[in-house]
Amino acid sequence: MQSASRKSQEKPIADDRVTARIPHANRLIIERAAAVYGATINQFIVQSALDRAGEILEREKLLRLTERDSKSFLDALENPPEPSAALMTALRSHDRLVKC
Repeated sequence: MQSASRKSQEKPIADDRVTARIPHANRLIIERAAAVYGATINQFIVQSALDRAGEILEREKLLRLTERDSKSFLDALENPPEPSAALMTALRSHDRLVKC
């Protein structure tokens, strides 16, 4: 019987398969990139797809606003509040300290 800590350290079993047909020229490019990356073609494709999927999902998460949030954001752009005294003080300090 294996201990619980050893089981948690084992890699998950890869039991799903994804296949794709691509032009030979594309395969050659992927093979070269995988070699430069130091990975097999399969490792390179899987890692590249995971990286891209993460980017897409993160971008989708960041750009999604509720209808209420969207209206509030647009209202703030169209009707910005008056600058506070603290903001005006900070702006004067910035102008004094930073020479553009």
